[in-house]
Amino acid sequence: MSGSPASPHVLLSEYEQAIAPTDRFAHSEVTPILLGLFGEVGSVMSTSKKLHREKSAFTGFQRDVEEELGDTLWYVAALCRRLDVKLSDMFAQVLGGSGYAVSIAANADPAHPVAQVMTTKDIAPLDSVLLRLGEQTSRLLRIDVADDTAKDKVLNFVQVYIEAVQAAGVSFSAVLTNNMAKACGRFITPDPDELPDFDADFPIEEQLPRTFEIEISQRADGRSYLRWNGVFIGDPLSDNIADEDGYRFHDVFHFANSAILHWSPTFRALIKHKRKSRKDVDEAQDSGRAIVIDEGLSAYIFSYAKSVNFFEDQKTVSFDLLKAVRNFVRGYEVEACPLHLWEHAILQGYEVFREVRKNNGGIIVGNRDQRTLRYKFAGNQGA
Repeated sequence: MSGSPASPHVLLSEYEQAIAPTDRFAHSEVTPILLGLFGEVGSVMSTSKKLHREKSAFTGFQRDVEEELGDTLWYVAALCRRLDVKLSDMFAQVLGGSGYAVSIAANADPAHPVAQVMTTKDIAPLDSVLLRLGEQTSRLLRIDVADDTAKDKVLNFVQVYIEAVQAAGVSFSAVLTNNMAKACGRFITPDPDELPDFDADFPIEEQLPRTFEIEISQRADGRSYLRWNGVFIGDPLSDNIADEDGYRFHDVFHFANSAILHWSPTFRALIKHKRKSRKDVDEAQDSGRAIVIDEGLSAYIFSYAKSVNFFEDQKTVSFDLLKAVRNFVRGYEVEACPLHLWEHAILQGYEVFREVRKNNGGIIVGNRDQRTLRYKFAGNQGA
């Protein structure tokens, strides 16, 4: 989900082509693009402000500013599409002007053995550059795509944007690569053959089950019980809160993660399918800390879900929530799953949860090959 390590070089034309399908706005819609651009530039400034305020305590500056600059460029590319110009052409025109030092560099790519390296000759401090970037953004807010000056306003913005990337000291290649991974992972339906399968190479007894049926029942004491293959697993659970909200059935979310993401350290522990044949995987991905992440993420999303009626009648999940999920699992194998897949896991998990909560139990049916989770009535519930 975080994307692969940034390539030494990324063609802007490749970036444009990759992110174009993630633009879900109508071609005639310009205002949402301008508002988005204004918001992202504000986020870049906010990141710089945090650095001033928190200094060395703000350890995520490079990562955050890299992400915000990527989101900014996404909106610039979207604006260029509405002006019927190419983002790469805008960059080329800016870099062809004065104010840039040009060096010739040997390239590691055999298909492109020689490259021009462009740098701003006199780079100002980041804060000064960001103030100018904000100024150029405010001018773009008044843009008329039919006006002859529209392209010039974008060129002026791109010029300052290039300076901002250099002044921030981030890798522009990483900016592009990670933004492509983020946007495509959120909005493009992934190829099933390209999705990760974290335990396919392990013995069957160390794999999460490819298909499973788990019965959840509630007894007179108000606790929920799990039964898999006729055997009770885990501990009986209550809501552990004054106002009952159904969290006693939260294992449904672990089952959704298992079926759709092929990941759930909690479920592995419940059925004793940890990958003990490899000590490094067992310790880093299947044991205590990973289980805490799985449980903590379940509780975090649940707190949000309560405010939106447990995602009932919703077809999408907030991008902000998905980004929080991505940060939550950073460093664990499941970060390789695109946000689009996380969205499916959350929505399917809560669809089943609502049924379990309504009926105080039921049977959870998971299929890892199809990456689905569904609900069916238990025999003693009736049809």
